[in-house]
Amino acid sequence: MQTEAAVVSASAPSRQGSGRFFAVIFGVILLIGAGYAGMHLVQDLSTVHVRSLAPFILLGVALLIALGFEFVNGFHDTANAVATVIYTNSMPPNMAVIWSGAFNFLGVLMSSGAVAFTVVSLLPVELILQVGGQAGFAMVFALLIAAILWNLGTWYFGLPNSSSHTLIGSIIGVGLANQLISTHSGASGVNWDAAMGVFRGLVFSPIAGFLLAGLLMLLLKQLVKIPALYRAPEGKTPPPWPIRALLVLTCTGVSFSHGSNDGQKGMGLIMLILIGTVPTAYALNGAVSGGQVKTFHQVSVDAQRVLGGLAGNVTFDGDPRAAITSAVQQRAAQPSTASALALLIGQIDHEVGNRPSLKSVPPEQMGNVRNDIYLANSAIPLVLAQPGLGKDQTATLTSWRGLGTQAIQFIPPWVKVAVALALGLGTMVGWKRIVVTVGEKIGKEHLTYAQGASAELVAMGLIQAADMYHLPVSTTHVLTSGVAGTMAANGSGLQWATVRNLLMAWVLTLPASILLAGGLYVVLRQVF
Repeated sequence: MQTEAAVVSASAPSRQGSGRFFAVIFGVILLIGAGYAGMHLVQDLSTVHVRSLAPFILLGVALLIALGFEFVNGFHDTANAVATVIYTNSMPPNMAVIWSGAFNFLGVLMSSGAVAFTVVSLLPVELILQVGGQAGFAMVFALLIAAILWNLGTWYFGLPNSSSHTLIGSIIGVGLANQLISTHSGASGVNWDAAMGVFRGLVFSPIAGFLLAGLLMLLLKQLVKIPALYRAPEGKTPPPWPIRALLVLTCTGVSFSHGSNDGQKGMGLIMLILIGTVPTAYALNGAVSGGQVKTFHQVSVDAQRVLGGLAGNVTFDGDPRAAITSAVQQRAAQPSTASALALLIGQIDHEVGNRPSLKSVPPEQMGNVRNDIYLANSAIPLVLAQPGLGKDQTATLTSWRGLGTQAIQFIPPWVKVAVALALGLGTMVGWKRIVVTVGEKIGKEHLTYAQGASAELVAMGLIQAADMYHLPVSTTHVLTSGVAGTMAANGSGLQWATVRNLLMAWVLTLPASILLAGGLYVVLRQVF
């Protein structure tokens, strides 16, 4: 039977030269990327005026931990993308890792960032509004450290655990802990409406992966009569070139899809860190300028008129933020919500609407303006859920929310570069354990070329579909369930000990990460 040593031997003598060559290339790419990210970070921070080095030190530590999460993510999720091409000897390991990293990089760069902010939206609203305070820093550090610890533990045992599952469990743990220790202040916990949408994606995608990959395997057997396609790898011999090209293509697709979805999750948290430590540089999207600001002003005027009509005779005096925060925490519009929201939008327009760009907002006001826009964006769906709104009213409020999202939800290119490099480096260090599990330990027979291609084609399609709906899904769960589906369809049988371990990791990940993150949050609240 082919063992881990046999898999590693794919890089033995005949391929050592090419392995070193690609390792050098990866090192050069790593240096260039790190230089690019560092240069742009320093350039952004050069406009920040602080009285001490403490914020910069805290920023550095937080960024290292966030990139550490993406590095560990590479152990798990990106390793699945290269598992089939390495196991089938279609590409040398070092070349496969670099190839996968390049397309992860492209996937990250071409991502919209919507998935990143879907994940962030699960957090309690008051923690996001106070991300620069002690509770905000405790939140970010707790959920990242908890996710890293659980991912490292499952990787050590060779289990293809989901980083997405772990991160979402950590977010839930922080939300629940925040609610429990802040009951006197009426703090909100988890945004369960958003969480249920995320859960549906995480639960549905592995089931779909199992069924669709199995169906595709059956179709291939009926339509494609190439015996070599249905054989397992033999020693270190590469497959025939058409099969090799197919496997490289599917690896490329999964790598790109992984970057476009999984790579975003850490980016959302990195943006929270940047906003919390240096809001003057990252709270608002400086690319919004000129005509976009004028449009924002006009839509703000229209939105105030619409909300005034919805409020009727109800008027609101005082600071609207408390009333809107209460409505968002309770996830239901109150009689004063429309009136308070109109007042808040008016205040935002006063700070933004007459400026040439968002860059020209005074530094001391940027964090407040960003929080106000976030709060208004969170409240608009509550107003839209009320019966009796006309199409024009709905369109106006939806348009304002879209412009507000553009102003506060953005990811600088250097953040994408840093995340892509962390993912690629993690894959290079930790791919071997996951490759052996995917190739040999899911089915009773070794993975065939057709099974690997079927599982990866389905994984690629499902992840791209999730991107369209801004849902985070697990590359690990989709791909491993796809491999299991092809084994079942092929009559190869399943190694139930491995399947049981995978299911146990899937079941335990949520409660374990909830407890880890919740406990860390309580401790770190005292530390900060």
